[in-house]
Amino acid sequence: MSNEKIKTYFKDENSALFLADSFELLNKFPDEYVDMIFADPPYFLSDNGFSCSGGKKVSVNKGDWDKFLSLEEKHEFNRKWIRLTKRILKKSGTIWISGTLHNIYSVGMALEQEGFKIMNNITWQKNNPPPNLSCRYFTHSTETILWAKKNDKSARHFFNYDLMREINNGKQMKDVWSGNLTSQKEKTHGKHPTQKPLYLLKRILLASTREDDLVLDPFCGSSTTGVACKLLNRRYIGIDNNPEFIELSKERLIHTDEQSFF
Repeated sequence: MSNEKIKTYFKDENSALFLADSFELLNKFPDEYVDMIFADPPYFLSDNGFSCSGGKKVSVNKGDWDKFLSLEEKHEFNRKWIRLTKRILKKSGTIWISGTLHNIYSVGMALEQEGFKIMNNITWQKNNPPPNLSCRYFTHSTETILWAKKNDKSARHFFNYDLMREINNGKQMKDVWSGNLTSQKEKTHGKHPTQKPLYLLKRILLASTREDDLVLDPFCGSSTTGVACKLLNRRYIGIDNNPEFIELSKERLIHTDEQSFF
């Protein structure tokens, strides 16, 4: 890292959490520093609308970090953070980015504009999505996860094809993954409004990293990425600018062994 002192919020043998602005902190990492990046950036869908949770009508507003932006502002945001992460990603590394229709198309364009090649468009199909209360649209039951590498012919990324085939009962794994939303057991230490289930991050890590690889999550939220890294013997860096979320990340990392049964 840069010689400039950076305060670590939490650190253990293989994990480090930073309460910081990702745009500022990412500038301090060396070139080609991390093996993989998983990012779940703001979806910018907090527009005073409503959704359903636990059978009740609830606001879709998640916080200031998710407030609706104009198309131009949203795209510039995505290009900026993707540009910063590209510099610190190893030539052999890959980046995974999750999102919904509210943001993922901008993310895909930004990846290509910033010199990435999109390799897969994973559709995560949720078996138990909340219903659509307006009854004017189809129920939103999927999210997209883009998997990309640097657009360089000499960049050879790692893909654990054999393991993915083994997990999929001896057949090539397809780009549609099905599973439930995050269980309440994974929210023992608190809730994050866009928390991803542990099984999803474990598959991503197993597919594209080796043991002891360094994984970065620039919008770490509750650090499902970090929990998966600890369970699978990967190293982890998580960044978030929200004190509540970074404290939740800390608690989850401290108690990771209790989540090993997922």
